[in-house]
This record gives sequence, C-alpha cells and structure tokens, in this order.
Amino acid sequence: MAGLTTHILDLTHGVPAAGVRIVLSAEEAPGGFAPIKEITTNEDGRAPAPLIDAADVKAGAYRLDFHIGDYFRRKGIVLDEPAFLDIIPIAFAIADPQAHYHVPLLVSPYGYSTYRGS
Repeated sequence: MAGLTTHILDLTHGVPAAGVRIVLSAEEAPGGFAPIKEITTNEDGRAPAPLIDAADVKAGAYRLDFHIGDYFRRKGIVLDEPAFLDIIPIAFAIADPQAHYHVPLLVSPYGYSTYRGS
C-alpha cells in the first residue's frame, strides 16, 4: 500500500485527537512550501482518507501542519497565549513513491513525538 497517511494521539487525555485541522504542503522551492490539501481528523484521530493516494505520490519534501492548539482549547485545556505548541509543523521527505508513508503525532500541550509508522 503506497500513499501518505497520518493520525494523532492525545497523550493528555489518552484518546485519539478528533477534529484537528491538518494542512499538507509540498515543497515548491528550497524552503518554500505550498499547501496542497487540508483535512480534519475523524473520531479515531485519523485522516478520513489518505492525504496522498498511491497514484499521486511523488518523491519530494512535504510538511504537515497540525493545528493542535485549537484542539486543546476545545478540550478545555487552558493554554498560555500564545500557546507553547499551537501549530506543529512536521517536515519530512518521500524518497520512494511506491512505499507507504505514515506520519503519526503523539501530542500533549507541551510536547510531541513523531516517527515513520507503518
């Protein structure tokens, strides 16, 4: 299975992070990214469909912007203003368009982790 997928786990509440806005951007010039897709996570904290389908994957640099501050505010977490983590950008590259790339986010209001998942 090729393509790009993601999901978010809320470590503060121990649940998938539903309703999080995510913007996918592709690099157009060195250091310059342009948005190509926007989604909102479903009740399982996942993108409702691949961010990039297998047929459309191209090698290159990408960035996912996770709008996590809004999510925590909706959950009733009082954040500093501006929030320590408001939008989390994760830059990564796709080297093999035939491979599946999964970029999960494990997050709390003051820290996060990511990895290449399966």
